[in-house]
Amino acid sequence: MARPGRRRTGGARTDLAVQHRHAPRPTEQGLIPVLAEVAHEVDGAVHRPPTRPAVRAKFQAVALLVREERARVKADVTLTESRRAQQLRRLDGVATLLAKTAARDTSLLGLLADDARVSDAARAFKTTMMRAGGLEPPDEPEPAAPAAPAAGSERRVVPRSVISRQLANPFLAPDFEAAAERIAARPRRLAGWELLEPLFRSFEYGTTGTPACMTLPRATSVPTPQGRELMPHQAQVVAATAAGHRTFLLADEPGLGKTAQALLAAQAADAYPLLVVAPNVVKTNWAHEVGLWTPNRRSTVVHGDGDEVDGFADIVIVNYELLDRHVGWLGDLGFRGMVVDEAHFIKNKGSQRSQHVLALSERIRARTARPLLMALTGTPLINDIEDFRAIWQFLGWIDEKMPLGRLMAALEETGLTPADPGFYTAARASVIAQGIVRRRKIDVVADIPARRVADLPVELDGAIGRSIRDAEAELARGLVRRYRMALESRGDVELVDGIDHVLVRRVAAGALKDAGSQSTGENVFTMVRRIGQAKAGLAADYAAQLARNVGKVVFFAKHVDVMDQAEHTFAQRGIRYASIRGDQTPKAREKNIAAFTDDPDVSIVVCSLMAAGVGLNLQVASNLVLAELSWTDAEQTQAIDRIHRIGQSEPVTAWRVIAAQTIDSRIAELIDSKSGLAARALDGAPDEDVSSTDVQLETLVGLLTDALVAEGVG
Repeated sequence: MARPGRRRTGGARTDLAVQHRHAPRPTEQGLIPVLAEVAHEVDGAVHRPPTRPAVRAKFQAVALLVREERARVKADVTLTESRRAQQLRRLDGVATLLAKTAARDTSLLGLLADDARVSDAARAFKTTMMRAGGLEPPDEPEPAAPAAPAAGSERRVVPRSVISRQLANPFLAPDFEAAAERIAARPRRLAGWELLEPLFRSFEYGTTGTPACMTLPRATSVPTPQGRELMPHQAQVVAATAAGHRTFLLADEPGLGKTAQALLAAQAADAYPLLVVAPNVVKTNWAHEVGLWTPNRRSTVVHGDGDEVDGFADIVIVNYELLDRHVGWLGDLGFRGMVVDEAHFIKNKGSQRSQHVLALSERIRARTARPLLMALTGTPLINDIEDFRAIWQFLGWIDEKMPLGRLMAALEETGLTPADPGFYTAARASVIAQGIVRRRKIDVVADIPARRVADLPVELDGAIGRSIRDAEAELARGLVRRYRMALESRGDVELVDGIDHVLVRRVAAGALKDAGSQSTGENVFTMVRRIGQAKAGLAADYAAQLARNVGKVVFFAKHVDVMDQAEHTFAQRGIRYASIRGDQTPKAREKNIAAFTDDPDVSIVVCSLMAAGVGLNLQVASNLVLAELSWTDAEQTQAIDRIHRIGQSEPVTAWRVIAAQTIDSRIAELIDSKSGLAARALDGAPDEDVSSTDVQLETLVGLLTDALVAEGVG
């Protein structure tokens, strides 16, 4: 067993790199002057790069002994208070010198981490310094049994492509400004004041009636892909980033395009590689938005163990639930920016996901002086400001005890203390200036269309997702068999090169006709029904997030089982809801409508698309979730018109949930292309007469055509 280090009663300095120096004066006896001497030697060596391995070993040995000697001095009951204070001040001086040295060579910062591996050279030099300082080094401990892995670490993985990236670029370019900034902006006038609680309270006591939104520059032209254009309020955030601002608490209401703002801000800051942490329900949508707004950047979405992760992608998208499995390699990848979507998910600092997010942010800020850090949430800022403690820490505005960096400097510049009456107003303004951006729909009503449909692609994971994709593949194979049988039955007379598109439509029409009377097997109707069931939980999850962010939400579904599943989700989350169904009596229907429109505690109304699609006024809400697709745009429009009516004071957003990589996506595209949905939403274009049969037929035509192309036909 290792014995604690003990003072030697005598003996000359031996086995020390500085043994040829003159014997120290009596006041310089002990370990501290040895540490100071070696720390100065290391600092001088770092001034003459490169930093050699021997210098790194000395740096780590000094850091370890400073930490241990501090603990020993604090615990030594034989010391007087004045002597203890003197020793601790001298140790602080050595620690400060080490910090300045690390600011010159930031690769040394990794040696200060609690979990840093101690090299054999550092151990040997530590022993040498202890003996020179009059301490008897402890005996070498016996080899210990392997320590139990940290909770969750046994599940951690490193995808193969990430290993390939690390091998291709094993060294991260040092950012000398990063370490220097961590040392700067220490409190002077405010030293000794408790500042965090007054900062939080400033959002209660320091309110001036002005919105919690930083001063933003005038909107400028932002390069965007052809056919896409930022709204003025979005362009302001990108302009602020281009001007050098790097931390944002972007709290715009849902529907104001926070995702596009974050992606184009990353482009303006060149914050690549970029890490995006988002709820599972929207991570596929992030990849979709990357393709729309920054198509020249590659994105990769982390699923499961990350077997399909592209380690060389510019943007890595992961959901909160997978962080425990991937936090290791994510922390080592060298991100220069990080976006946390629905950032109120990390308000509980004791949760594992919050700890992972904060740890990743700390790693990024340690390596990059001014990374782009963005927290996205639609939750009003004045709703329990304590919830934002973790978000401010993620952004690097505060740590566990005090404000940091630019926020501390701003508070110092006010010339006030928490005892001064004007402190709260000034403190609130200082926090907002760090990057709080809050706009409501009504604030930017001139920027956005009165009504718009926003698609929300979702990934169907797990067994249900595999089952649906397998069923869709089987449906396609059945269509191909029908096509080949039709070719064989007509002989060689009508053969054409490649795909016979006339025959494809004939086969699809036959399959659609048979599906109407088919009682078993997969067809286009059963597929759409199964996809709706699989999306129900994800759609309800998003509706719950919306309700938390913006208040009242209308939830539309076609099938009773989808409504049932959504209501079960809301009940589990403690969200009060009303229900409008086709089997209700007029009295029950009227009661539920009144509950949603009049009771502020009823956040969601769950509506049948057929029963509530007409003759209903729900304009108390301005957000609507379409959990299942209709076969025509007319049904969708009728649902949207329940809240987009005369008297609606806010722009309306309909969130259409679409199952990615399924025929759901194809159906949505067909509805839009045939009905001019986007044009009508933006320009008031007239409806076109498109029947549901047209969309059903085109869905099967597209499915069969893709299957034939995949087989090499055509």
